[in-house]
Amino acid sequence: MYYTMGEVSAMFDVNQSLIRFYEKEFDVLQPKKNKKGNRYFTPEDIENFKIIFHLIRDKGYTLQGAKDYLKSNIGDSRDNQRVIDSLESLKKFLLEVRDEI
Repeated sequence: MYYTMGEVSAMFDVNQSLIRFYEKEFDVLQPKKNKKGNRYFTPEDIENFKIIFHLIRDKGYTLQGAKDYLKSNIGDSRDNQRVIDSLESLKKFLLEVRDEI
């Protein structure tokens, strides 16, 4: 399953230029490109983008700090992101239950 640049942009509510910038800056983002040059992101790319987005936006890392962190802790980062995703979905579910009561 591949995601287009527009879908990824909408998913994270960011401009497409920011996605292209992160793609150039971070080696872990490697979207596939067709003959026209359109980018197609895999679920792994989305997961890596979530990690980068979390480090820079939520934790306040600089670009270089995020690069260094990813180089030394990519496995831990993926595990942490999975935990964050599952907690966010649990929170969403609990809020829905609360609203129905």
